[in-house]
Amino acid sequence: MLMNANAVQMGWGASIRVWVFGSLLVLCVGIAGAIAFIQYELNLRKHDYQILNLAGQMRVLAVEMQRQSNEILAGGGLSLGGAIDRELSLFDRDIADKTQLYDQIITGFHDRELPADLIGRDEPLRCNWDHQSTTQLDVSVATWRGFRDGLAQAAGGNPLRPNSLNVAAYLAANGHELVASTENLTKAFQNMMEGKLLLIRLLVLGMAAGVIVAALGLAFLLQRGVLRPLDITVAAFRRVAAGDLGFQVPVAHSREIGGMTRAFNNLSSRLQGMFRLTERISQGADADETLAFIHEEFSHFLPVDFLALLVAAPDRSRFVVERVHGKMLSKPLGQLSDPILEAVCHSRQPRVLSLHSHDSGLAALLRQFGLHTVLLLPLSSVRDGGALLLVGSDHAKAYGVDEKRFLHSIAAHVDSVLSRTLVMDSLIVAAVEGLAKLAESRDPETGNHLVRMSLYSALLAEEMTGDTHYARDIHRFAPMHDIGKVGIADSVLLKPGRLDDDERREMCRHPLIGGEVLRLSEERMAEEGRSVFRLGIEIAEAHHEKWDGSGYPHGLQGTDIPLSARIVAVADVFDALTSKRPYKEAWSIDRALETLRKDAGSHFDPDVVAAFERILPKVLEVHSRLAHH
Repeated sequence: MLMNANAVQMGWGASIRVWVFGSLLVLCVGIAGAIAFIQYELNLRKHDYQILNLAGQMRVLAVEMQRQSNEILAGGGLSLGGAIDRELSLFDRDIADKTQLYDQIITGFHDRELPADLIGRDEPLRCNWDHQSTTQLDVSVATWRGFRDGLAQAAGGNPLRPNSLNVAAYLAANGHELVASTENLTKAFQNMMEGKLLLIRLLVLGMAAGVIVAALGLAFLLQRGVLRPLDITVAAFRRVAAGDLGFQVPVAHSREIGGMTRAFNNLSSRLQGMFRLTERISQGADADETLAFIHEEFSHFLPVDFLALLVAAPDRSRFVVERVHGKMLSKPLGQLSDPILEAVCHSRQPRVLSLHSHDSGLAALLRQFGLHTVLLLPLSSVRDGGALLLVGSDHAKAYGVDEKRFLHSIAAHVDSVLSRTLVMDSLIVAAVEGLAKLAESRDPETGNHLVRMSLYSALLAEEMTGDTHYARDIHRFAPMHDIGKVGIADSVLLKPGRLDDDERREMCRHPLIGGEVLRLSEERMAEEGRSVFRLGIEIAEAHHEKWDGSGYPHGLQGTDIPLSARIVAVADVFDALTSKRPYKEAWSIDRALETLRKDAGSHFDPDVVAAFERILPKVLEVHSRLAHH
């Protein structure tokens, strides 16, 4: 395909250099991060040792308080010359100091922050506990608070003269609970620290494994991104060199090697696409289908939102918009007159117009339809005086040198295909008009009936579908609705009075006759790969069918009746009612409309009748301009 190099170029993330250096960078960052984490954890272990030391102090304090109490109660501490008061006073102060230190440590543990003076540091130490440590700490704090409250009650109400013997008795009786609680807390801290040490060991192992994996990954990337793509590319080049132009070299994911094959694949795709394009657009059954194929195939090579075929008018003073394809326009382009169009036809060189930087009337008109860039492709053989294929895009700067070269290289083929298609379309239109005139000549009293009803039908078709191509085809084939009358005997067709039953049955055969005539013509066109008369067959066979199923020749009902036939039925009856015939006067517009309304839902499709009333002003303009005389 023809693509902008910037659009297909892979990002830096697909570069082998990025893969290699990125992997090394990730590896280095991972190692540095692991080292930093290990260093951080080792520093934390120093904190853990301080914490464990304080927990050990708490255990020593609990054991010492219980031991001292037992000695006091045993009298071992009162043997120094009978200085009982002095010994009890020392006991009280010592117990007070130990309980104060114990309370300070366990409070710091509970608050997750140990005071600086307690640990001999310049700043407090923040603590983090795991779930087990937190749970045991809560239990130990509760145990301590209960123990402390009981100790205070044993000391009595006077803090200056505590009841030392009661304190000793309480410590001796309950100290083992405090010792056990402290030992449990110490074990919880030890388990936590052992878990952190295990994490460090696992991290070291993980870092080693990561280095191995990164090395293997680099080897894999080099094999996958360099060595194997090189082998595949060399083999693919040999295959393409042997003549397999449609073969695509697999593009590696890396920028470096992928860039070697991308340009070649682009060339291969363009060659294959050019062959496909020339074959495809030659298959168009008519100008509309050919433009559709051009739109579809051009989209593989360049951005296309709109196509228009412009042909020079006979006086060569303007260009007529012969066909359009792509985005719907808010109004018809009509006829265009601009020196740029004549200059492109004369130079026979494609030209790109940036509509925002161009001040011509053509640029201003196309900007109204949301186009930002157009490329004008000259077609010299479509018609005398020249023709152009206008390729439009909604994007600014959509076409560059490559797009101009592509269109210039394909212009000759597009020119010949469109020229042949338009000539064939002209022959078909002439044949259709001739057949319609043949049918009209059998019933010379119809005047401008065919002209008026075909215009009414086209207006109805565009109102109901919004499709100008469909409306044009309805206008083209509506006059053929009664072509089957060429097979009806003059004695029946031209009989001035009422038809009897046999004659009416004979007359009712004309839709089948018309459908068969056109179907034979369609079969001949199908042999040439074209479809021309499908819509004409629908109209000829079904324009006498009725919405409620009471029509002929097949008794079709509702939407089983083709839309084209439902449209023509309303237009045909309205014009017949409002036209003067040898056997009747022309009805008024109001009377004819009232008949359509009354028969909506029985004879006519109600939606078609409603659409007819919406376009009534346009219908009346045609009726007035082409009135029956």
